[in-house]
Parts: sequence; structure tokens; C-alpha cells
Amino acid sequence: MNLRDRIDRRHNAHGDRQLAVDRDLLAPTVHRSEPVGRGPALEQLLDALEPVFDGDLPPPLAVIGPHGAGTSALVVALFDALNDRFGGAGGAVGTTTRARPSEPTAWFVHVDGRRVDSEFSFYRSVLDVLSPEPVPESGIGTDDLQARVQDRLAGNRQAVVAIDHHDEPETLDYGRVRDLLKVADVTDSIATVAVGRHKPDDWGGATVSLPAYRSHELVDIVTDRASSGLVAGGFDHESIRTLAEWADGNAHDALAALFVATTVAEREDADRITERHLEYGRMDVHENGVHVDRALALSETRQQALAHLVSLDLDVTTTPIGDLANAVAERSSLTTGTVKRFLYELAERGVLERIELEADGTGRNPSALDPLIPPAAFRELAAVSFDANGPTELPVNHDTDADARLEARPDREPDSGS
Repeated sequence: MNLRDRIDRRHNAHGDRQLAVDRDLLAPTVHRSEPVGRGPALEQLLDALEPVFDGDLPPPLAVIGPHGAGTSALVVALFDALNDRFGGAGGAVGTTTRARPSEPTAWFVHVDGRRVDSEFSFYRSVLDVLSPEPVPESGIGTDDLQARVQDRLAGNRQAVVAIDHHDEPETLDYGRVRDLLKVADVTDSIATVAVGRHKPDDWGGATVSLPAYRSHELVDIVTDRASSGLVAGGFDHESIRTLAEWADGNAHDALAALFVATTVAEREDADRITERHLEYGRMDVHENGVHVDRALALSETRQQALAHLVSLDLDVTTTPIGDLANAVAERSSLTTGTVKRFLYELAERGVLERIELEADGTGRNPSALDPLIPPAAFRELAAVSFDANGPTELPVNHDTDADARLEARPDREPDSGS
């Protein structure tokens, strides 16, 4: 944050006395352009990509780390910086040894496997970075996109493509990407980077491993977000330190808890975040949870079904799926059958966890569901997403009382690690 931004931030905060002056900076789905606490890993990544500066393709690379270790944040920030720094046409690296000064030599493309799930969308995502012209979202065939990718990579032009979240359920996996590149006949022009929690199967390439954040690194990350996103004096540094220690190296969990704490504090018209607000935030984060973005990447109808589910005045962990589907259908325009199918799909995708209940008669035991994403954070972030795309029936304000949320998760220990 530069000096002018700091002055504007304080001026705006004093004008309307709002607690959050930039909610985006508090969201666990937003990546900073300058990753905190990842200097050594950044150097390892640059070492692995070094051949591109001489006009050569680097060998295949895997970037791995546990949930909340910042693998996506690091790769996104680095690729953005490389494209910005070495600019040229289409935001690419250019050299004077193997191409004209104005001719791009290499692009850095980040493909979000959570949102790119088809042949068409993959080629379009790659072309969106390679092409200086807007890429149509429809009205064009997959073969045409393939041809455009081939054209943009003609001659000495190359690209480094990162496939993020390749190892999550129902996402674009690394092997599929390699197949798509072969079909497009561009394997000699593209280097691939697999980004996720694990290396691809039968991996023989180089690997950059990110460990969980150390406590002081996570304190720096949360402090950076809170200092930039909250009004001056809006948080206590000791509480931030306690939050970071609770998150046990997981930046997503720490930021999700901070985001929810801010939401609760704002609804109480508080002028600062207290330890009580942070406890509500911690209680919203599942002990064995997944990133909230896995839910935000779902289709709009599935997000709406999920939002209704986590807003029910029921204990979803003890209520059979059939009853949950009925309750959600009553609150939405979806049929019970559609909702039930969605809920099973979300369990397959790892957004929900199925819990087997005791049978009350003959037949198979019924199942309940446990949301693995932070429900309050999801509702709030989904509302912002839907508002940008038009009106929605998303039940954002249902069951937002902090005490009710806390009582809904009596099994969680506020001071336990995640």
C-alpha cells in the first residue's frame, strides 16, 4: 500500500466510520500481489523457471503444499508479475536473442481447475492470456480455439501454463491438460506447472514444496490484511497473534475467521473487532475443512442450494439428507429431487461430508451432511458474487446472528488448531 492509498484509506474511514474499509483485502479468496513470508519458495520457483529468460522452455514443475499454505497465491502473484514486468504484446516475456524486441516469446498462464472443466474452457483460458484481442465466450467452436492457440504459439513463442487445484475432486487434472495440449499440437511450445496439495501421479519432474506457514509468518499475513482492510484501530495486535496461532499455519482458516469476525462486528455496529468476534469467526471454520472457494466455484444454482442448506434452522449433521432436501426446496425454486442430487454431488466434490446416521428401520442407514466450507464466509462472499451478476434469492441474511451460529457448532473448540 503506497502513501496515497494510506491517506485515502484513513480519510474514507473517518468520513463514514465504517469498520471495514476494503473488504476484498480481508477475504480468503483474494491474493495479494506481494506474497508475505514466501521468499525462499519464490526463489525456488524463479530458479525452476529460469530457462524462459533465455528463450527456452523450463522442464515440468510441481508446486505443492498443504491446505492454506499459499501455493495458489504464490503462483498467481509470480505469473502476474512476470507478465507485467516483461510486458510486450499480450503481456509476455520478450528477448532480443531469438525474436524481435517487440515480439513476445513467453506468456505465463494460470488456469483455475475449479472453474475450467471442459476442453473449450481450457483453450479459452489459455487464449485469454495469449491473445491481445478479447476471446469470445460463445459462438466459436473448440476447433477454432485450438487453431488460435496454435497460431499464437507459432515460431519461437512459448507459454508456461500452471494447472491449479489439479488434484481436487471434479477439477481439471494434470493428465487431462497434457492430453489437451497434445490434441492441440502445442506440447513443444508449452511448459506445464502442476499446482496443488500433491504431485501428479507418476511424477518425475522437479518439485517446489511449500510447508505450512510458521506462526510468525501467519501473524504477518493476517496483520497485513487487517491493517489494509480495517479502519485504523479496528483490531488488537494480540488478538491477531492469537488467531494466527489457532490457525496452525493455515492462512485460509485465519483469513476466513477474520472475515467472519469483521462481518459480525459490522452487524453489531462495533468500531473494532474484539476477541468475542474472532471466536465466532473461528467457530465458522471446520476443523477438517476445505477452501471456501471450492463452493464459490460451483454453478449459481448449486451455490444457492448450498447457501439455503447452511442457513437452515436445523442441525444438518443429524438430519437425513432427504429431509434436508425437502427443507431447501421449500425455500427455493428448486425441486426436492434436484436439491437432493445437488447435495450428493457436493459431497462427491468434497464440499460437504456425508455422515452415516443410525437406521430407524429396515434398509440402508440414512446420511446427514456436514459442511466443510466456512458457512458464514461462504454466504457473504457468494452474495457479493451474485450481486455483481444480478439479483438472486440467496438467503444471505438468514440466521446471521452470531450467538445462533456459535450454538450450532457446539463440538468445536475455539482454541484448537486446524
